Formats: sequence, structure tokens, C-alpha cells
Amino acid sequence: MNKVLRFNFLVIGLVILMSSVTGVKAQNVLGEVLRRMDLNNKSLQSLQSSVTMVKHNPQLNVSDTYNGSTKYLPKTAKRVRYIRLDWVKPTVEQVSVIGDKYELYKPSINQVYTGQVGKAQNSAGAGNVLGFMNMSKDELKENYTITWVAEEKIKGDIPTAHLLLTPKSLTSYKSAEIWVDTDGMPRQVKITEQNNDTTTVLLDNIVKNGTIKADDFLLKYDRKKVKFVKA
Repeated sequence: MNKVLRFNFLVIGLVILMSSVTGVKAQNVLGEVLRRMDLNNKSLQSLQSSVTMVKHNPQLNVSDTYNGSTKYLPKTAKRVRYIRLDWVKPTVEQVSVIGDKYELYKPSINQVYTGQVGKAQNSAGAGNVLGFMNMSKDELKENYTITWVAEEKIKGDIPTAHLLLTPKSLTSYKSAEIWVDTDGMPRQVKITEQNNDTTTVLLDNIVKNGTIKADDFLLKYDRKKVKFVKA
């Protein structure tokens, strides 16, 4: 179960990172990119998009690709944070996070795993990358050295600024790379772990500030038939 939690919360953590990295002062081009990211974050009221994740093992030279979609409502003074992740390939899984509570529904075995994000974050299975979920802009500035890499195009023709985030203290991963579009929206994140395994998450078909209801984050299953497992 720890592996399942790590898999899903890794992506959720990256989605949060992609929609909330803000506020670090820098010079010239880097400063302008971060300024746009800050404006994007402040204007973001909701987000929905398709998600592609590629996990690569360089030792075996093997990659696994996963496809799905996500919905996101940031935390405000009036509500908690809402996150939903729906995988469709290679397997169907649904994850919902409302505040600090999560549900993971696996239709193939008709089970729903429940728990608290805070406890999952502190477990070895979830991984330290979950720390992204609770980081403010000041914490990001305190914990990472941010470096401009280059201007690059992703997914064919999307122009982006490629930034490198290097942790200032020892973590389970070496670095996080972010590709930011011209509107200040992070479109892709790549995590390189200490063993050089990488996880790359791409957001595509993005819709910002569309109508998303709280009910959209409630997973639909027959409570009388599923088996609930506390994780």
C-alpha cells in the first residue's frame, strides 16, 4: 500500500508545486519568470487539465507512462484545498484530497483506502516530495536554490522557461526541474531522485478558473459494496 500512496501522492504533490511555486526574487530573466509565476498563482482560482506521467529507471533503461486528468481548487480563507486525480491508463484509479483527508479508490479490487495526508507525508512510502504540498512561497525560497537553465519548447511547440530547484538540505531527491510557459504557468515538472530515477509530470489541455464544484471531488462508488482500508 505504501507504494500505491507514493505513486499517487507524488503526482498530487507535483501538481501542487506546478500551481503554487511563487515569489522568489532574482535578477534579469529569472526574476521576470518568477514574477509571472507569482501573478499566475495569485490569479489562479481553479485548475483542470490532463496529466501525463513518465517514470524512468536509468539503470534498466525502462520507462512507464501513465495518463489521466486532475482538478484543483486552491486553499482560501473560506475553504480547504481540493485535489482530484483520475488515472485511466494503464489502470483506472481515483484519488481525492479534501483538506488533510484523502481517499484512493481502486475499482479493479473494489477497495477504498482512506487516511490523512499529513500522516502519509511522514511515512517512508509517501516520500518527502509530499513536502511540496504544504510549502508557502517563503518556504520555497528558504529551502531551494533556484537557477535559470534555458528557454525550451515542450510537447512540440510550447515555449517555456526551464528552471532548476536544488534543495538546500538533504532530501530523498536531488532536484526538481520546472518548465514555465509565457503566462507564468508551470507546465512540466521533473523530479530526480538520489538513485537517479526520474518522474516527469506534464499538464496539458489546461483550463484555468473554470467552474469546478466541491461535489466534483467526491468519489462515486457503492459504499455498501466496497471494502474500506485505513492506510
